[in-house]
Amino acid sequence: MFLQRGKSVARARRPTSSDGKKTERRKSQRFHVAIPLEASWCGSDGKAEKADAIARQVNINGGLLEMSSYPEVGTRITLTNFLSAVTAEARVLATPSSREGVSQGIIIELVVPSEDFWGVGLRAKKAVFELHHLEKSLVAEGIDLRLLGEFREAVGLIRITASVVQRLRERQLQGAEDEDVHSLATMDRIRRATNLCRELVADLDSGKVNTRTKGLEELRKSLDQACERLRQKRPV
Repeated sequence: MFLQRGKSVARARRPTSSDGKKTERRKSQRFHVAIPLEASWCGSDGKAEKADAIARQVNINGGLLEMSSYPEVGTRITLTNFLSAVTAEARVLATPSSREGVSQGIIIELVVPSEDFWGVGLRAKKAVFELHHLEKSLVAEGIDLRLLGEFREAVGLIRITASVVQRLRERQLQGAEDEDVHSLATMDRIRRATNLCRELVADLDSGKVNTRTKGLEELRKSLDQACERLRQKRPV
């Protein structure tokens, strides 16, 4: 039993299986994100309250919000996604004083399940999750290792691009500099371009690229331009 604003509150425990392990009650898997939110609700005294929150684990039905101050269990709250300005209604299912394993925040359930409310953060996480499952299937079917490498590269590109987009939006909201975020994206392009050139060299050496291959002239011009720019950037 725990005291909550002068009341005796029983702390809910998650059900356990026969081997003593905690059983999962979520309707769908949660994904780790970092989405800035604003939560507003009506307190027990009837006054309007408001607090900043960070969504840490979410799915289409709700999630875990990290908050320094929070409403009581059962409270209806309004959430605003700072990155998209989209709002949603939710109910508080658990707080640190009401459920074992909940700390530094609250568990909420969206009144109307929504993937769109969480924005690109959740969609990108789900896409990468599904692609990893697809990768396992491709490995089981014995796909060419080189093609598998390209598949993994594509998955990595989705993850990095989604991260860059979210960070840029956060910096924009904070009015902060974003040069380091753009630098991260540029460094990843350089890494991918380097790997692609190595793959192209391998194709040339193996005879997979020949005079009948389309796009060679455009590729040559692009590489010439890139090499010229690189020579200009070379330190003296």
